[in-house]
Amino acid sequence: MTIEITIQVPDALGRALQQVQDRLPEVLERGLREIQADAEPGVQDEQAIIDMLTSQPTPAQILALQPSAELQQRVQHLMQRKQDDVATTKDLIELERYLFLEHLMRMAKARALHELRQVP
Repeated sequence: MTIEITIQVPDALGRALQQVQDRLPEVLERGLREIQADAEPGVQDEQAIIDMLTSQPTPAQILALQPSAELQQRVQHLMQRKQDDVATTKDLIELERYLFLEHLMRMAKARALHELRQVP
């Protein structure tokens, strides 16, 4: 089943969309996924972690940074869905994003620990 949708967009956006007109359903799906993700609790934690890392925190602040209980539960849920082989593409993309963020955090914490050990 398909649904036909007609929308009016500004000229510049219309020209940009014409460039990818054969991929419009994908463009809309990706945009919708991003908007929906913004409403998820984990995304707010993700943004808070990114904001902290880009604010030039002290090594002690980096080492103290922890994900919220909600984010930890969400990651566990996604990992369980993957393990049970019932994860959707959206689940896998979200999980991959969180795992990459965890990797960045581990690297930042390792560097912070190294810096703290260098200080006499």
